[in-house]
Amino acid sequence: MRSGHIVVLVEVVVVVVVIVVVAILVHEVVIVVIVVLVVVVVVVVVVVVVVVVVVVVVVVVVVVVVAAAAAAAAVVVVVVLVVAVVVEAVVTPTVVIVVMVSIEEREMFEQTVIN
Repeated sequence: MRSGHIVVLVEVVVVVVVIVVVAILVHEVVIVVIVVLVVVVVVVVVVVVVVVVVVVVVVVVVVVVVAAAAAAAAVVVVVVLVVAVVVEAVVTPTVVIVVMVSIEEREMFEQTVIN
């Protein structure tokens, strides 16, 4: 159990003890009903606060996960761009050189045939 759960349980136990003591000391039904209503209101407020805290935590976790996914996607895009630049820098000159050598070899062959 988390410490928040323990605090809520302690509050509920304290409230129940107070109700029992008031019921024993004062036999009037009206006072007991008022105390019970106050206890119900306190418990409802505590539950609402706990639910709000849980919702806020879930929203924060979702935002962090989405931000992490966006950062990972950005890293992938950067890696792809770097790979593309490297491929462009290495492959394109190689292709140009091969084509130029092929053209020169063909011209040399043609010169040889002509001569």
